[in-house]
Amino acid sequence: MRSVANISQVTHALEAVSASRVRKAQQAALATRPYATKAWQVLEHLAAQAGRDQVHPLLTERREIRRVLVMLITGDRGLAGAFYGNILRATLDEFRGSAVPVRYVVVGRKGRDILSRRHVDIVAEFSGLPTSPSFADVSAIGSLAVDEYLSGEVDQVYLAYTRFVNLLRQTPTVRKLLPLEMESDVTRISMGMETRVAPSRSYLYEPGEAEIINLIVPRFTGLQLYQAVLESMASEHAARMVAMRNATENAHELVEALRLQYNKARQQAITSDMLDIAGGAEALAAG
Repeated sequence: MRSVANISQVTHALEAVSASRVRKAQQAALATRPYATKAWQVLEHLAAQAGRDQVHPLLTERREIRRVLVMLITGDRGLAGAFYGNILRATLDEFRGSAVPVRYVVVGRKGRDILSRRHVDIVAEFSGLPTSPSFADVSAIGSLAVDEYLSGEVDQVYLAYTRFVNLLRQTPTVRKLLPLEMESDVTRISMGMETRVAPSRSYLYEPGEAEIINLIVPRFTGLQLYQAVLESMASEHAARMVAMRNATENAHELVEALRLQYNKARQQAITSDMLDIAGGAEALAAG
């Protein structure tokens, strides 16, 4: 009973810590959406004017797909319930039976450990991200994806992460990161951006359309990865908070069950002692 009570104190403390961190992670995810919305609008307008294939290599669809890179975002710590199992299962199911080789870049030790046991091709692994990461903390991961795509090592880049909906719902999501899809609303919906039609009027860009597009496209790719990391972190903290809350409640129920068993055993021992005493008294009286 004392051991279970001590464990319940630990799980309750972890629940409180996760509750604090999930609020911070959710606020950080919401703070990036205005910038993402405006960058997407400018990108749409430039692509509509110049034509998609002539804008930037990251917008150009490859005719032949020979290799695929998957950016899998997990975490470093456990005790998060089914959080890791859900995203890993969704990712492996998505690329099971793929006709081309699939390579992985893993963010988080948990995903690395599970994938390494499955003997998949892991190109790189990033772990130890801060609790509240900045864009600079994940820029190296985005640069790796862009470099792999531009060098021709891979022909498609996918992003696998857990999208934060609310404290009780987190959705495993696998979507294409590169090349950027200008004609669909998948990116808008997954990043929580507003859906607007690109303006038909003409604008003058300084210093020029080519310079701006060369700056925005790689940065927007890194922004999508940064947004996915924030979403995944918020989902991880929410899943851990719920798991620790359930563990705390189960610990309290287990303590009550053990207390009942203890009281029954104690009452049985007392009754047995009383019967022995009564039997001894009767034997003395009879003697």
